[in-house]
Amino acid sequence: MILIDSSVWIAHFRRHHTPAAAKLKALSAREPLLVGDLILLEILQGARDEAHAMRIERGLRQYVMARLLDADLVVCAARNYRKLKEVGITVRKTADLIIATFCIERGHTLLHEDRDFAPMVRHLGLKAL
Repeated sequence: MILIDSSVWIAHFRRHHTPAAAKLKALSAREPLLVGDLILLEILQGARDEAHAMRIERGLRQYVMARLLDADLVVCAARNYRKLKEVGITVRKTADLIIATFCIERGHTLLHEDRDFAPMVRHLGLKAL
């Protein structure tokens, strides 16, 4: 399955015509998509007001919801952090590390527009679109 990062959802909601937003539109017609709990949190934090947040939540809950972190993934995420640190890369956002680790460990692909995932693709084997 494909997990959609908040960077893509935000571009979609703002009607920005980005390559990833176009891929989201094409993919949503073909296959089930994943929305992570942490990604939902990031998006809802940016809502203008409660009514806007409710519309966003209703729209995103039509997709498969995924819990991105558990006790096993915590250990894997910490290991991935250390692997990146060993090659001189400091992870800027823990949320991105959690999202990438979830995809790597569960065999999912990540659709994103966030340059912070590039080292995770290169050094950890994250599959990304």
